[in-house]
Amino acid sequence: MKALSIHPEYAMEILNGNKTEEYRSWTTSYRGDLLICNTAKKTRGAVAGYALCVAKIVDIEKRCDGDQSYYAWKIAPFETGGSYWIEPLKVKGQRRLFNVDDALIKPAPFSNPFSAAGENWYQEKIIPLIH
Repeated sequence: MKALSIHPEYAMEILNGNKTEEYRSWTTSYRGDLLICNTAKKTRGAVAGYALCVAKIVDIEKRCDGDQSYYAWKIAPFETGGSYWIEPLKVKGQRRLFNVDDALIKPAPFSNPFSAAGENWYQEKIIPLIH
């Protein structure tokens, strides 16, 4: 699977469904499942050095802010057929897009991460990893 390293605080916002776009100075023709890997930078309130979710990239839009341009990578919601949580996976990040063996990625055992089952799983799997 294609993967992307993101600062832990932003990756946590994606995991929690609060961040629906990822901003980059570069674009790609790739669309589909993208493993979100938290960089190893220890950040208070975030998990460092792990992949916790797969964000489905559905579109990339070029935007301009004055004389600066950037790309907004649009992320599908966390629902059946969209983005999804995974079992925490220790990953060493890299620059740009990189590949992670699909066999290592195990989807969480529920379809709605914001359900009671998702909340229990978050408490058990994610909370112990937070700095």
